[in-house]
Amino acid sequence: MAQRKPRIGVTGAGKKWSPSWWSTRLALWLCGAEVERISVRHRPSGLPLHGLIIGGGSDISPEHYGGTLQGKVKHDPERDDLEIRWIKKALRDGLPMLGICRGAQLINVVHGGNLYDDIRHLREHTYNRPGLLPTKQVFVRGDSYLAKVVHKRKLRVNSLHHQAVHDVGEHLRIVAHDLDEIPQAIESTDERPILGVQWHPEYLFYVPSQLRLFRWLIKQASKLIGAS
Repeated sequence: MAQRKPRIGVTGAGKKWSPSWWSTRLALWLCGAEVERISVRHRPSGLPLHGLIIGGGSDISPEHYGGTLQGKVKHDPERDDLEIRWIKKALRDGLPMLGICRGAQLINVVHGGNLYDDIRHLREHTYNRPGLLPTKQVFVRGDSYLAKVVHKRKLRVNSLHHQAVHDVGEHLRIVAHDLDEIPQAIESTDERPILGVQWHPEYLFYVPSQLRLFRWLIKQASKLIGAS
């Protein structure tokens, strides 16, 4: 009897047209997973989940990490609350997690870490202009779990963010930086299967090293099915 496919929950904005959601869904489908969308407008099905992706999107409200961000920024308090609850549930249930951009930042915040409110003034060697193409260099620590997952020490990635992890939270560590030494990835320091990347691998699913992030999540999720 064939083992059933792992079911991965994907959080994100509630908009009907969400390129990030559709790209993530495609990447997970290519890797052999079932996918469930989670947002303030998409109620949980009640079916068991075996893994979780916390997706990218709007800024995290500064009250969650002691920030001072002001001005014209896009906050989504309902989404913040929803995703914080799901991250805590995944931690309780031992679900593998992949954080994407905002998602990596929020995983860090839930672990007690904080963020750079705005990194634009810190950039000297990288562009502030956002882009979907893999034009930015990221350097991965050789002793990291992430390096084993992507099979590379140097990556070319896209960049759509102006916030980033600053002080890392408990039981996490920073495992990648860009040319400006701005953190680009985090991972768990214990046995928990948690990775967070500052870029958007769902838009780079055609790059083998990026698709490996989704394959990693599904492999970890499959272990839960086998153990049940």
